[in-house]
Amino acid sequence: MSIHHMRQTYTKAGISLKDVNSDPMVQFSVWFDQAKAEEAPDWMEINAMTLSTASLDGNVTSRIVLLKAVENGKFAFFTNYDSVKGQQISANPNVSLCFFWPHLERQIRIEGTVTKTSREISQTYFASRPRDSQLGANASDQSSVVESEDWLNNQMDSLRSRYEGDTVPCPSHWGGYDVTPNTIEFWQGRPSRLHDRIVYKRNGDTWKIVRLAP
Repeated sequence: MSIHHMRQTYTKAGISLKDVNSDPMVQFSVWFDQAKAEEAPDWMEINAMTLSTASLDGNVTSRIVLLKAVENGKFAFFTNYDSVKGQQISANPNVSLCFFWPHLERQIRIEGTVTKTSREISQTYFASRPRDSQLGANASDQSSVVESEDWLNNQMDSLRSRYEGDTVPCPSHWGGYDVTPNTIEFWQGRPSRLHDRIVYKRNGDTWKIVRLAP
């Protein structure tokens, strides 16, 4: 099948303004719980999301990261602060997130601003990670040029020996970010490409809810 013939017909469900909660964070939790409960492929990570960041000169980059908390009206993830995404966030705190759950024919798109979490939160989450993930965060100077795969593996081996029997420290250049949303769109695939799009836009301390044309 050629690329221009590749498409799916979405028929699973629909949403209307009367169906959604007045609080988008509550609505997110409803859809997230449904995504977890509905049968999905074993390889699928429900908390995977596309994070897009931009430099001040307009260069945009996107990658998949994992959502790790939804608290106090914010979406949290963790990464290396010195990475490309970290450098762009430092220069321009405006970001977007996008969840895609094909087994429900749904997307959630989020626009907002990002700030670092507290150091305490970063260290607490770091301590909960698998030990090899902790070592990897120390071994990798994310986004920098690496001499070879062997060089990186040697870094890991060296750190394993160095911290054998000891706690692996959380690097100062590693930690969490909180995204405070100002726009959240709930997208439900529909037949004939007449998709449902319900959008929440922040209006001071409240949210305005509208429907957009597909």
